[in-house]
Amino acid sequence: MSQSKAKISKIESFSTIDGPGIRTTIFFSKCNLRCKYCHNPETWYQSENEYTVDDLYNKIIRNKPYFKNNGGVTFSGGEPLLHSEYLIDLCKKLKKEKIHIALDTAGIGKGDYKEILKYVDLILLDIKHITREGYIDITQTDNFNKFEVFIKELNKSNKDIWIRQVIIPEVNDNKNYINSLVKYLNENFNNIKKIEFLPFHTLGFSKYEKLKLNNPYKNKQAMDEEKCNKLYDYFIERYKKEQ
Repeated sequence: MSQSKAKISKIESFSTIDGPGIRTTIFFSKCNLRCKYCHNPETWYQSENEYTVDDLYNKIIRNKPYFKNNGGVTFSGGEPLLHSEYLIDLCKKLKKEKIHIALDTAGIGKGDYKEILKYVDLILLDIKHITREGYIDITQTDNFNKFEVFIKELNKSNKDIWIRQVIIPEVNDNKNYINSLVKYLNENFNNIKKIEFLPFHTLGFSKYEKLKLNNPYKNKQAMDEEKCNKLYDYFIERYKKEQ
């Protein structure tokens, strides 16, 4: 029996937005970023819910019949890479059951990425910003160089990558940023399979009030979805041209 433990913020058993197919999404506690647009600030801190590797393995395996051909488990957060030793033990057990494993990450963990990437099938990677200055502004931390370390290891692994970019009004909702994003992705990643634009929303604002946390974007309006879609169409056209 594996006795390694981790704090889990929440578990969603039938998610369809965290990778392909029907998935069990595990939200780990703890994050070393403080993104201004974060809609899960409760995951910044340790949850009371603690699971051993075997506890979580058994919970995931119970959902295996629903995964069918393309579903599986997604490890999210918070930042799952802060629990790498635990994840390695858990992923080894899940791969014996041929469970598809996705990792939803900002790429800022402990630096021991090579081993965990051996057991992951898909990386859902959040792009905070493409410059160090922009990254520091959005995440309120100076971890841009650490993010680049993760990218290098990710490229070596040749794992499938889904890129996720939050589009924020008056921050990156313009063609100059989009053009720079095209260049950045083409120059820095090897195996991108999908790119998503996620419009900034205000659904998590009540959590900041409940937790008595400062909300840097409390006066910002949600991103207009039509404008976001138009920027995405523009992005895709440019991205395909420059590949």
